[in-house]
Amino acid sequence: MKVQLLPSSIDENGCASQRQHLLSIIIDDRVAIDAGCLAFSCTDVQREQVRDIILTHPHLDHIAALPMYIDDLFAMLKEPIRIHATRESIDILERDIFNWAVYPRFSELKNDFGAVIEYHEFSQGTVFEAAHLSVRSVPVNHQVGSNGYFISDRTASIAITGDTAETDEIWRECGSSANLKAMMVECAFPDELDDLAEASFHLTPKRLRAELEKIGERRFPVYVINLKPMYRDEVIEQLKAEEIPNLEILEVGKVYEF
Repeated sequence: MKVQLLPSSIDENGCASQRQHLLSIIIDDRVAIDAGCLAFSCTDVQREQVRDIILTHPHLDHIAALPMYIDDLFAMLKEPIRIHATRESIDILERDIFNWAVYPRFSELKNDFGAVIEYHEFSQGTVFEAAHLSVRSVPVNHQVGSNGYFISDRTASIAITGDTAETDEIWRECGSSANLKAMMVECAFPDELDDLAEASFHLTPKRLRAELEKIGERRFPVYVINLKPMYRDEVIEQLKAEEIPNLEILEVGKVYEF
């Protein structure tokens, strides 16, 4: 299984930066977890192949590039883009984004080949298919019905928390999952912004350490994502100070294989 966190900012030289404003994770160049920067920074191969997009939740940093991705491909799509989401997320997309005021309602439009998007609704806690992957959704503690995921192919499984504060179910599942090769987990704010983290349902380094201890003995690496870019360096230093075993920052743009 190949996993890549797409870039969402540039440095002073115009090159991709490690600062992460938006979230899009691509699996095997075929499936996207969230569409924060999908249209902006996917490769040509990914643009040709990604037709399944799985949303953790509909906050803007996770969906910002979804309208442009559909727009880019509109005329050439020979099959619809499949958006896997809960009913709550679908309703928010239709009401607040694809509402003819912010962007066209693609669910009502067709090209020469047929529909350009399909909503694939799932309920929290269920298993569904996305391309070649089996996906199990797990509710997490953020807002608007947020989900984490266990994603499996025939050889490996990974877990992704999406945005979350303190939670329990996903850690229990991690502890009992025999084939789990890696986990991507958020850590948005430094410890001194603990009140803000609590109010916005995010984690800090100290909170993340306490959450990971719920797993018990851990046999897989943890990769940290969703660091707020203004606090990135500070969060990384505090994570180092916590000395959490087998933990690193997921590198933007790098292709990981599990």
